[in-house]
Amino acid sequence: MSDPKPAPPAERRAFRLFLLARVFTSLSFQMAGVAIGWLVYARTGSAYNLGLVGLAQFLPMVVLTFVVGPLADRVDRRRIVAGCEIVNVATLALLAVGAVGDWLSAPVIFVAVALLGAARAFEHPSMSALLPGIVGETELPRAVAYSSSAMQTATIVGPALGGLLYAFGAHVPLAVAAAMSAATFFAILAVPMERRALPKSPVTLESVFSGLSFIWQRPVILGAISLDLFAVLLGGVTALLPIYAHDILETGSLGLGLLRSAPAIGALAMSIFVSRMIGSNVGRTLFVAVALFGLAIVVFALSRNMILSLAALAVTGAADNISVVIRQSLVQLGTPDGMRGRVSAVNSLFIGTSNQLGEFESGMLAGLFGAVPAGVIGGVGTILVALLWMRLFPDLRRQDRLAAGESR
Repeated sequence: MSDPKPAPPAERRAFRLFLLARVFTSLSFQMAGVAIGWLVYARTGSAYNLGLVGLAQFLPMVVLTFVVGPLADRVDRRRIVAGCEIVNVATLALLAVGAVGDWLSAPVIFVAVALLGAARAFEHPSMSALLPGIVGETELPRAVAYSSSAMQTATIVGPALGGLLYAFGAHVPLAVAAAMSAATFFAILAVPMERRALPKSPVTLESVFSGLSFIWQRPVILGAISLDLFAVLLGGVTALLPIYAHDILETGSLGLGLLRSAPAIGALAMSIFVSRMIGSNVGRTLFVAVALFGLAIVVFALSRNMILSLAALAVTGAADNISVVIRQSLVQLGTPDGMRGRVSAVNSLFIGTSNQLGEFESGMLAGLFGAVPAGVIGGVGTILVALLWMRLFPDLRRQDRLAAGESR
């Protein structure tokens, strides 16, 4: 089969601006995450409080998901993202000022994190739904891979830079994160206006929940999204990294930044090959990647060596990159444009549940049993979920190509 024709110049420019916006917002999110996590653990020494940071981000997503979807299908998605960045700038600037004045308490940080979570609840699905309107359907899997690579690069640089800047005070990475959010604001507004017909029909209860109904009726999409949800919910160790850096590996804030960067390094390395690897048998590839993710989490949890820990986390990132490209391509290619906002909102809820609620779950487990047992339990649980989902979603296991309606 011949290669697809090159995208028009205007489309390439729009995609570059879109990538810039995603990179800036990812840099901001990652730098703030390192600073907030280290700040909370340094001040409280509590694994439970690290878990509450994840819960504070998760709760706004649950409340707002079914508001975000219809809005993203009825309003210029660029403006939604821009509005979210204004909230991010103000909140991060407030945290930076509080760090300088030394008046930040754990409850104040939790409220600020909830505001950031609310902004992210609007931003993430709007940004995801924007991409298919920028590139054509034939270019979408490649665009998703490029976008994932750009974000992974930011996820490498962001945590490492955040950990390094933290040595000069917690306010420094928070202030720089605010500047990155401001850069996102200007980049996303420079993306050309979406050319799509906005629906004029009134919002009804049925339309609000139609994204969930759409996913529920498609076993391939439901299986892919829910597999990622439970795998990361159980296997995620992001919330525990301050404990590993401070108490187990004894590496300090810079070490925390490196640990948070390691998965992105693995994901970026994998992104070079992922578009070539994912041709056929995408369902089986997805299950192997998730099982490998769980195994690598177990190795990380048991490691006492910084190099081995970084390598294990890099493997989790490589495996997760395969999962992300397959899942996002299945969702976007299998969803009509008029539904993408609502479907992306539900997808974002699943992702937020796995990430933020996963941080809460791992923090609670670590508080009860310790960080190492919590990591082992999560990794083993992820492997068991992959095996169970192979039986529960045979259509996903048999899926051959990256089109949600196709299976062998």
